[in-house]
Amino acid sequence: MENGIASAACDDTCAGTEADIGTVKEKLVDDSTAIELADLFKALGDPTRIRIIHALLQSELCVHDLTEVLGMGQSAISHQLRLLRNMRIVKRRKVGKTVFYSLDDDHVEQLIVLTLQHLKHG
Repeated sequence: MENGIASAACDDTCAGTEADIGTVKEKLVDDSTAIELADLFKALGDPTRIRIIHALLQSELCVHDLTEVLGMGQSAISHQLRLLRNMRIVKRRKVGKTVFYSLDDDHVEQLIVLTLQHLKHG
């Protein structure tokens, strides 16, 4: 340990693995994709947004429905929905004056379902 911080370097005797480092580097996501992926996980990193997503996993809902389900104010729900919509996590459908929200695609559902399964597994 240096200055109380564990060193991340290999031991002196480590010669690396037998992995093809060149292939790993070629397949590595580029910087812009890494940023997009990190931004998606940041958006999913809020308990309120997770609860909204989980509610929408069960049913398409309007803002009023979400305020009732989550016990929150309309402006707070609308703010979170706007962020989720900008990240393409949820989409909206307007019928008259009512706006219905649902998950943007099956990938979002898969992310949440797999993560919940992971949590229950551990």
